[in-house]
Order: sequence, then C-alpha cells, then structure tokens
Amino acid sequence: MRAARFHEYGGAESLMIEQAPDPHPGPGEIRVRVAAASVNPIDWKLRSGALRRLIPLDLPAIPGRDGAGVVDEIGDGVQGVSIGDRVFGLGGVTGATAELLILSAWAHTPATWNDEQAAGAGLASVTAMGGLNALGSLAGRTLLVEGAAGGVGSAAVEIAVAQGATVIGTASERNHDFLTSLGAVPTTYGPGLAQRLTTLAPHGVDIVLDTAASGLDDLVAIAGDAKRVATVADHAGGQRLGVHVVNAEADSTLLSAAAELGGRGRYTPRIERAYPLERIADAHAHAERGRTRGKIVICI
Repeated sequence: MRAARFHEYGGAESLMIEQAPDPHPGPGEIRVRVAAASVNPIDWKLRSGALRRLIPLDLPAIPGRDGAGVVDEIGDGVQGVSIGDRVFGLGGVTGATAELLILSAWAHTPATWNDEQAAGAGLASVTAMGGLNALGSLAGRTLLVEGAAGGVGSAAVEIAVAQGATVIGTASERNHDFLTSLGAVPTTYGPGLAQRLTTLAPHGVDIVLDTAASGLDDLVAIAGDAKRVATVADHAGGQRLGVHVVNAEADSTLLSAAAELGGRGRYTPRIERAYPLERIADAHAHAERGRTRGKIVICI
C-alpha cells in the first residue's frame, strides 16, 4: 500500500510517500480502504519526537490516529459490520495516512457526512464527548468552551448545543462568525475573560471545558469549583488543580453517538482544509501553526 511515513524524528519535511506493508486486522478489529484521514496535534508531536519518552514509536511510522473509508477486511469476532460498509473511527496512535488502516473502534458513517467530514469526526468527537460527559448533564446549563474553534472545540460546541446547553465559546475574533454558526455565543480568550462573561452570562457559567491549555487557573476561578471544569488539553495543570482530566479513548459507543447526532443534522465535523496525500508535509506544517478552524484532513 501507499503510505506517508517518517524514518526519523524531525520536521514535516521528514514525511515521504512510499510503499509500506499491508496491515491485517486482528480479533475485534476491521480494516478499511481509506478515503480520508485526520490530522491531529498528537500526529506532529509524535513525528517531531516531542513525545518520544512518553510514546516511543517503532520507526518508520505512519502518522495519523483516525480516518474514514470502506471496510475491506474483518477480524475474528467482529459483528455488526460488513465488507463495503462506510465507517469512520480510530486505530492506534499511528497508521491512518495510508491506503489501508486498521480500526479498533468505529461507527457507521451517516449519509449526511462526506468522506472528509467522517475523517474529521473520530478523535475530535470522542475527545469532546469524553470531556462533556465528565461534566454531567448539559441540559439547561451554561457551558464555556475554551478554544471553541478548533477541531475538538467545534465538535464540543455542536454536541453540547444538541444536548440542550447554552454554549459560550472563546476564539480569536476572526472565528466569531464561525462560532455563531455552530450555535455558540462567541467571545475572545485571554485577559478580561471573567469580566466579559459577566455580560454574556449574568447568572454565571455552570461548567467549563478546556480544549486549549491556555489558562486553566483562570477557568477554575470562573467556574468557582475545580470539579465543574474538565480539560482535554492540560493534563499537568488539571492534575495540579483537581479538575476532570480526560484522555481520548477508542470508544465505539462514543463514535456511534456522534454518528447518530450527525444523521440528525445536529453535528457536522467542520473541515478547514483538505490536502492530498502527496502534500501531507504541508498539512502537518499547517497544523503546527495552530489557530485552525475545525479540522485538517488528508485525502487518500
């Protein structure tokens, strides 16, 4: 199969397109012929070597955790999916930007999503839902999402709105119209946030989801209680402060819940830009610059 790989840790220029061995699913896994794969912060952090002590890789490695495509091989013990089904989901920490991908968690792709949207849903939706679930019931509550324009943040906004929350989202001013389109009340992040919220939420903010790691101490002060805050981005700060610290999990139940919302038109993964596989280095460089609006995906 064709795949993007890096043979040593380094910059985006270390990525190259080459032939790699075809993977095959083990028990409880499926293989998909990939239509598109997502680019997430962990991908370029792994490629750069920034996480080599925490998550060492066997090189050469194929970047990418999640993708979407058509099932073409099924492992032992798998039920509820057939060859030819459109699915999206997650595999290991690497492997997605290739023609073939092994998934350990998946859901059927709703007809309302194209391949790029499905590719952008996997890691973003399970991360967002994990963070929201840690905060309890959302109906009738006011939720602040820090970093609401990014891949996880934008997913969290739509999912929370669908569950009955009033959502205030922080982002740069250029993304405020985008947040409004998702159903959030936009505001800027940074100094003065607490004062701005007194106008936007005169009765206070009930719960907070941090997706940006840009000031967790301030978010706890705004919520008034560390247990009313969840972070998916600042694990060290979260443990220090006692907030809910959430790791992304390969969970088919969460993926199915995201797909169900997608089928009802209540959650549509937002794609900032799609790159062909041959331009994966440009996609990684784009992701590393940050300040993305929604997701970056690679079309295979």
